[in-house]
Amino acid sequence: MPAEPPERSRQSGRIPGGGAADTGGAQRTGTPPKVRARATTDTQLGEAPNLLYAGAYAHDLWFTDLRRESPSVVGTAVLWAALATGVLSMALLNDGVGVNLLLVALPATLAAYFAARQAGRVQAHPWTLAWGIGGIALLLVPALRAAQWPSFLAVATAVGLASLALHGSRTWAGVVLSPFGLVDSLFKGAGWGWRGVRARAGDASGNVGSALRALVVTAVLLLVFGALFAGADAAFADLLSRLVPDTSLGDGPWRLVLFALGLLGALAAAHSAAAPLWWDSFKTGPGRARGRGEWALPLLLLCALFAVFNAIQLAVLFGGYKAVLDKTGQTYSEYARQGFWQLLIATLLTLLVIVFALRWAPRGGPGDRNLVRGVLGTLCALTLIVVASAVRRMDMYVEAYGLTRLRISVVTVELWLGLVILLIMAAGVWGARWLPRAVAASAAAGALAFGLAAPDGLIAENNVRRYEKTHKFDLDYARDLSADAVPALDRLEEPMRSCVLGPLAERLGPATASWYEISWGEVHARQILKERPPVTTDPGTCSSSGESLEYYR
Repeated sequence: MPAEPPERSRQSGRIPGGGAADTGGAQRTGTPPKVRARATTDTQLGEAPNLLYAGAYAHDLWFTDLRRESPSVVGTAVLWAALATGVLSMALLNDGVGVNLLLVALPATLAAYFAARQAGRVQAHPWTLAWGIGGIALLLVPALRAAQWPSFLAVATAVGLASLALHGSRTWAGVVLSPFGLVDSLFKGAGWGWRGVRARAGDASGNVGSALRALVVTAVLLLVFGALFAGADAAFADLLSRLVPDTSLGDGPWRLVLFALGLLGALAAAHSAAAPLWWDSFKTGPGRARGRGEWALPLLLLCALFAVFNAIQLAVLFGGYKAVLDKTGQTYSEYARQGFWQLLIATLLTLLVIVFALRWAPRGGPGDRNLVRGVLGTLCALTLIVVASAVRRMDMYVEAYGLTRLRISVVTVELWLGLVILLIMAAGVWGARWLPRAVAASAAAGALAFGLAAPDGLIAENNVRRYEKTHKFDLDYARDLSADAVPALDRLEEPMRSCVLGPLAERLGPATASWYEISWGEVHARQILKERPPVTTDPGTCSSSGESLEYYR
């Protein structure tokens, strides 16, 4: 729950602990219209509105007061865009995932744009444009890559960016809670759209009938002449079969579900654009400030512990492996495997320490601010060395045992945590107002880069290079990779190549999917397998050609 506003003073026109009245501040800071109206009234009465507590009136604020205002009647353009989203969802999302997600997202984006323009939100903030463009870019991942696991991450991140674009959140609470606004609009948007349809059906029944007649005539003409041309030319029939979705009565109920999901999703996006929830109104006050000694002592000792550990790590990183291994009795790979997970957890815990340290930091004046910046800046810098050590250990581990999906995923997370620490250090110098959105943008950029880099292809590329050096390869693991790995696996020598690509080609099967349901990675893999198909090999040959990866996969 938001904190209650402090007592207001009629004589001074000020709020204890706050600034003077600013009647224009509500407009500049994006305060909800309801709160803006109250602020104007209070100012006329000699009472100053506290913008920090905008919308936080204890007697009536909860979930409903988060919405700035109720949206007006849904526009015709919004309804047509939502209908197009439902039709495309029904036609394109039945079997596979590829460019069809992007095609479905485009009319949904238009529905949100039309709704925002109707509501008067005509000037898009640069961050809003960044979120929208980033969300569309993330939908390129399933269109380009065959692996499902990075595509799922990209789609989930795209939904998060869409929620940020629709709600315009800028605080930590807004960044985290924005996706829940789409859930709220999923139900309210349906009723909003239905009321708009009823209003237009009563006023323009003649126009609706004219549009329906035009659609029926168009469908009849296309079906008749399309069938005639398909019967006259086999090439045209094949092209038509690939372009036109295959609709049968058996999957009719599922297609109706897809239509409903697409329609409701577009209406939810439009409703959020027209009347977004004001998540930034959630305010959490700082914790009780501690004295310098009480606050700094544990952090300084923690920095000293980090410094000792990092001194050892730097010695090892710059060539002291042999001495460490001789002293500990560990093998090269055991030393690498032992430390990575502990260092990853240490990085996460350090971020939590920084969060709580900022909450209870002393706030007495410039001296306290310099102390906080110095201590936490030192801790962040030492943590970056821990991140480098963890990444180096994973690199050693990959050299010994090869690359897997788990290993490439966790090292990516570790690198992103290092970037977050750098952003925190920058916020200590230039202010932290932009930090929540910067962290969200870095996570989205990481998900996009991770998907476009084709992690399954990187795994295959690394393990093929390792095989060329050591003649060790995990056949069972390579067979479970997606079509993105085929270009790298194609470089293997026979019979190893056929042992790997044979099962993978069987799993791909014949090319029966439509152009919008298949990724470019799968198309490229099929071309390679068609030009150089794997040969039939003896099962005994394949079983003796590789080794199994040890430890974590």
